[in-house]
Amino acid sequence: MDDKFASHARGLTSPATEHFPIAPADGVDLPQRPLVLYVEASGVVKVRDAKDNVLSYTVVRGQILPFSGVGVEATGTTATVYGWS
Repeated sequence: MDDKFASHARGLTSPATEHFPIAPADGVDLPQRPLVLYVEASGVVKVRDAKDNVLSYTVVRGQILPFSGVGVEATGTTATVYGWS
């Protein structure tokens, strides 16, 4: 495939080029840190940051949560989210 942007540096505002399912797990770091989370099914997502702070977000299907968390906690998470990077 011809990629006209292959010689350009990717930045934080560039579109994602990879996506992966996230299986919530308490205290477990994600295998890859996403730039954002995409919400596939509405609910609550509990996201852990690099300082181990956990906050709950009420999200709706189709929403993009612009946060690069290190983990998604199982306890309290009811939404289905994917990672984009």
